[in-house]
Amino acid sequence: MSVGEEVRTEQGRPQQSLGTAAARNLATTTKSVPQMQEISSRWLLRTLPWADVQGGTYRVNRRLAYTVGDGRITFVKTGDQVEVIPAELGELPALRSYEDEEVLTELARRCRQRDFGPGEVIADFGNQSDEVYLLAHGRVEKIGTGPYGDDAVLGVLADGAYFGEQALLDPDAIWEYTARADTTCRVLILSRQDFEQVAERSDSLREHLEQVRQIPSQRTNKYGEKEVELAAGHSGESDIPHTFVDYEPRPREYELSIAQTVLRIHTRVADLYNQPMNQTEQQLRLTVEALKERQEHELVNNREFGLLSNCEYDQRLQPHDGVPSPDDMDELLSRRRGTKLFLAHPRAISAFGRELNKRGLVPETIDIGGNRIPTWRGVPIYPCNKIPVTEARTTSIIAMRTGEAEQGVIGLRQSGIPDEIEPSLSVRFMGINEQAVIKYLVTAYYSAAVLVPDALGVLENVEIGRWR
Repeated sequence: MSVGEEVRTEQGRPQQSLGTAAARNLATTTKSVPQMQEISSRWLLRTLPWADVQGGTYRVNRRLAYTVGDGRITFVKTGDQVEVIPAELGELPALRSYEDEEVLTELARRCRQRDFGPGEVIADFGNQSDEVYLLAHGRVEKIGTGPYGDDAVLGVLADGAYFGEQALLDPDAIWEYTARADTTCRVLILSRQDFEQVAERSDSLREHLEQVRQIPSQRTNKYGEKEVELAAGHSGESDIPHTFVDYEPRPREYELSIAQTVLRIHTRVADLYNQPMNQTEQQLRLTVEALKERQEHELVNNREFGLLSNCEYDQRLQPHDGVPSPDDMDELLSRRRGTKLFLAHPRAISAFGRELNKRGLVPETIDIGGNRIPTWRGVPIYPCNKIPVTEARTTSIIAMRTGEAEQGVIGLRQSGIPDEIEPSLSVRFMGINEQAVIKYLVTAYYSAAVLVPDALGVLENVEIGRWR
C-alpha cells in the first residue's frame, strides 16, 4: 500500500479503526505446551507392581519341575512347502534338551506334510496313536465326550502346537480325544516307525530316551513339581514320611533392559528462547514421554522378557468362535487364581463389547483415577495399544495376576541410579560440542518377570473385524 492510500474494509468502505492484524503485533499470545499425539494412557506401566532390582539382575527361584515339552514349534515356509526347524523338535517331550543336530535334522527330514480341510478328522478317539502331528498352520479342536455322552470341545490348538507326542515314547498309546480340523490345516507328521529307525542308528538318542523314560517315575504334583511327601488323617504311631523341597538348579535370571537416546539442544535456543516456557524442560519432557511409550511396547512385545513371548504354552488359549466372547474370557479367568487385570487393544475391547451387546449383557465399569474402565467378572479391562494387530485383523488379550506376594507378574527397575529424575530413569549431561550444542543422555532401565507360569495367560488370534 502506498503512502496516503486510503485503507478500506472488505465491504469497500473506508476503515474507521485499527485492524486486528496490526493490533496483534502489540498483543501477547497465550501458548500451549508442545503437544504429542504418541502419548497414550500407558496402563501397563501404571498398574504393574515394580520391584527394585540391585545389581541389574532379578533371579526367579522356583521348585524343581519335571514338566517337559511345553513350548511351540517353529517352521520354515518355502512356497507351499513347510519344513520344521530341526532344533525346534527339542520342544517335543521325547526330545527335550536333546541337542544332536545331525539326528534332529534326520528326524525333521522324515516329517511328511499333509493338509486337512475344515471338519476333517485328523485322529479318532480310541485308535492307536502311532504318529505325532506338528501343526504348521490352522486351528484344530480337541473333541472329547461330555458328562452326558455328547461331544465337548476340550481345547483348541493353533499354529506351532503339536499333539500325539505320547506315541514316540509309548508303543501302546491310544488317542484320548478326537482331533478335528476347525479350519484348513497344514501339518507335518512324524511316525513312530521313522522315529524308532533313527533311534536304532543313534546311540545318543537311545541314551536320551532312557533318561526321559525315567522322569515319570518321579512323584510329582499336577504342576510337574517334585512332590512334597506328607501324611494326613493317620492315628497312633504311624511312620511320618521324610521330605524336602527341591529347587531348580538353573533358575532364570532377568537382566534389566535399556532404552536410550541422546537429546541435543543448541545453547542459543536454551539461553534466549525460554519465556514463557523453558525449552530444555519441554524437550526433555517430550523425549521422556517417547521413552516411556517405547518402554511399554518392549514390556509387551520384547522376545526376551515381553508378556506375549513369555506366556507358557498351556496358558495360551484360542477363541472358540474367533471373536472374543464372554465364554472365552471366562476360560481365560479360570486358568489362574486372583486375576488382577486384562490388557487388550482398544479394538479388541470394542469387539468384546459387540459380543456382549449380542447377548444383551452390560459390563460393569469402575472408576480408576477419573477414568471409567470396563470390567468382566469384576476384573478391569485396560486398553493397551502396544498389543499388536495383525494384517488379518487378529490380536491378543492378556490376563495377569500381579505382585511378588501373589507370585504374579512384576515390573523390574533399579532406583537410585546417577542423575535420576524418576525411578530407573536418568538424564545425564554429556557436555557441549564445538557447534555449541548441548547433549543429554536419557536412559530408562526396565524389565518384567513372570514368577510362576500361571500368573500370565493370553487369548490369542482374537478376531476384531467381524461385525455380524
